[in-house]
Amino acid sequence: MYKEDEISSRVFCALLGMQRFSWEQGTASHYLMDAEKDEFIVQFAHDAVVRQLEDGRLAMMGEEGSCTDPASNGEAVLKAFELTGDPIYQQAHRKMLDFILFKAPRTQDGIIYHRLKETQLWVDSMYMIPPFLAKSGYPQKAFQEIHGLRLRLMDKATHLYGHIYDEEKKEFLREDKWGGGNGWTAAGFIRTLRFLPLSMKEERGILLKWFTELLDALLPWMRKDGFFHDIVDNLDSFIETNLSQMLAWSIFEAIKEKYIGAEYLEPAKKMWEAAKGKVDSHGYIQGVGGAPHFNTPGTSPEGQTFFLLTHLSFSRLSSVGQG
Repeated sequence: MYKEDEISSRVFCALLGMQRFSWEQGTASHYLMDAEKDEFIVQFAHDAVVRQLEDGRLAMMGEEGSCTDPASNGEAVLKAFELTGDPIYQQAHRKMLDFILFKAPRTQDGIIYHRLKETQLWVDSMYMIPPFLAKSGYPQKAFQEIHGLRLRLMDKATHLYGHIYDEEKKEFLREDKWGGGNGWTAAGFIRTLRFLPLSMKEERGILLKWFTELLDALLPWMRKDGFFHDIVDNLDSFIETNLSQMLAWSIFEAIKEKYIGAEYLEPAKKMWEAAKGKVDSHGYIQGVGGAPHFNTPGTSPEGQTFFLLTHLSFSRLSSVGQG
């Protein structure tokens, strides 16, 4: 089992003290699973089930209207069933899956809207739904989701991803190449590749091509200090921390799995070194797109989580002599 050091332990404690919406609870649970923190997995899954709506959406808080974010909790709920044998977790996983497969509003070609009452496709969904679907036994549907989102959100000129597309209006509501959104995309590609069966050789190859295409689009925008701007191609936007973590994690994982070559290692290490300098004395990762609105520098649960994921991934990469 992975052992946290003093810094990552401080970051983890700060994460536990943060209020978390559905995607934040789900993303945090992905670190718990990667780090094999079984007791915390059950605790996080428990509260996701406590806050499950009748329609199946997990970990819902207040007026949160997302369709796709709650699915990020599905893997932990399924793992909690494996760990405990308690059928409440199996039933909760099934209800979440039924919502995604049959109830969630979607485009004519089946791509799920990010929110319940708007015909909007968000780049965030690249991370929230496809890994859950692939892990739950629907890898073709997972690939379909990524393909449909990419068709609408990727800028063919730059290969960067815009944030929010309105399917009804056939136009972007936010075309900005948001760093966090491009980070969700890179990380979503890698998490989905984990669960796509080897028999899907063609789809795995396409997904890997899209991943490296995104890396090659993002890396020229990396600053000399290892950070990116919040809007990747807008140098007047603030300098942001989390894309460096998200992209470094994606690269470390991809190198570990031999999806890509070592030529991407040095820029990833530069990003990681930059991010490590943003841990304050209380364990908060400073300078990420800050909660609750993510439009100014601050702190956020996903900022904490991606520090921990990256720390873990780089530690394991180094342990086998690749770091």
